[in-house]
Amino acid sequence: MSQDGASQFQEVIRQELELSVKKELEKILTTAPSHEFEHTKKDLDGFRKLFHRFLQEKGPSVDWGKIQRPPEDSIQPYEKIKARGLPDNISSVLNKLVVVKLNGGLGTSMGCKGPKSLIGVRNENTFLDLTVQQIEHLNKTYNTDVPLVLMNSFNTDEDTKKILQKYNHCRVKIYTFNQSRYPRINKESLLPVAKDVSYSGENTEAWYPPGHGDIYASFYNSGLLDTLIGEGKEYIFVSNIDNLGATVDLYILNHLMNPPNGKPCEFVMEVTNKTRADVKGGTLTQYEGKLRLVEIAQVPKAHVDEFKSVSKFKIFNTNNLWISLAAVKRLQEQNAIDMEIIVNPKTLDGGLNVIQLETAVGAAIKSFENSLGINVPRSRFLPVKTTSDLLLVMSNLYSLNAGSLTMSEKREFPTVPLVKLGSSFTKVQDYLRRFESIPDMLELDHLTVSGDVTFGKNVSLKVCWNSYHHCKSW
Repeated sequence: MSQDGASQFQEVIRQELELSVKKELEKILTTAPSHEFEHTKKDLDGFRKLFHRFLQEKGPSVDWGKIQRPPEDSIQPYEKIKARGLPDNISSVLNKLVVVKLNGGLGTSMGCKGPKSLIGVRNENTFLDLTVQQIEHLNKTYNTDVPLVLMNSFNTDEDTKKILQKYNHCRVKIYTFNQSRYPRINKESLLPVAKDVSYSGENTEAWYPPGHGDIYASFYNSGLLDTLIGEGKEYIFVSNIDNLGATVDLYILNHLMNPPNGKPCEFVMEVTNKTRADVKGGTLTQYEGKLRLVEIAQVPKAHVDEFKSVSKFKIFNTNNLWISLAAVKRLQEQNAIDMEIIVNPKTLDGGLNVIQLETAVGAAIKSFENSLGINVPRSRFLPVKTTSDLLLVMSNLYSLNAGSLTMSEKREFPTVPLVKLGSSFTKVQDYLRRFESIPDMLELDHLTVSGDVTFGKNVSLKVCWNSYHHCKSW
């Protein structure tokens, strides 16, 4: 078969597959209750657009030869931003801000049921407690009205809403909206696994939230975007709810509201220097004249080692993002937000291989005008993904003040210890059982624990330079 003939054949196959998927989605839509019909239709229409793009794209989404280091002025050092100081009217600047936390994830990887944001991380405070405390402190200190918006998923919405009642007397307005619910597709047939809109029983694993890149469409479709613009809000500060370092930074906000060159910046991505632990993190590059986030999944296999190089790509994306609300509205209405598709393979409990199509919020940076990277201190990236991370934030390495964690002044090293707890510590319940009290870790450099280990009371973990082992306990 000629090349043209092969292309035509593939196009026919693609069209037939799209038609089959369209029919399956229409069948699913007929099962939606009347009060969920419009919402379900929007979700399925969004999935169809993403699926169409998935079928059109071929090979890696970046041409490695076109990747360049970003120009010097496109990634500013935080010190330079901070050196500008703060204006007298910082309260009026703060009043134009909305804090958005990505709250779609479950605590399953840490052995917990329900939303991850409800796991206790410090003095019995959950991620959500600390977030509310931080924003309430801002509002009280500066007499402002900075609201908190939670982007929930169908996995976390119900449990989160139940818990929100406890914050009724806090000085923080809290809004929620749900990200989309997309059907997983069979890896072989590429048809949806779901047969109806329910997500219980046999259908429990048939649906998924399609990554945080869905924030733009979901925020817009919820009507909340327009409401906040109507209230005079101009920027959102978006971050993962499990990143305890992602607090509102007044210097970055001031830089956005009062740009030194007079040109409004529509999108700021906080990046920080790579360490041994971050070689897989997405990095900012210059690509076809625009700042672009490149993730490891997009890199051709022959260049993965080069991508991981700390000497060539020195920074990575923290997923702390500052984005113009007016720009989101404009680009959403123009259907102009372009994000690469992440194909995420999964195996369901019954053994069925499926794929879910996702997007990442930071990938949209290239769609915005005058985008900027700011190289921030490592302290603004403090994610809690595992119990090893949890041990760090529960320890005396950090002090807690108004919901914010700061490194203890007694710590003489500038970096956080590298902690690797073994499989016996994976679940939070097991982890807590194995520590009678959290050890003193002020002088620790590196801790690796494997096997059936428990820690008693009053343990200190320290560097022991004269020993083969990295740490020693008393």
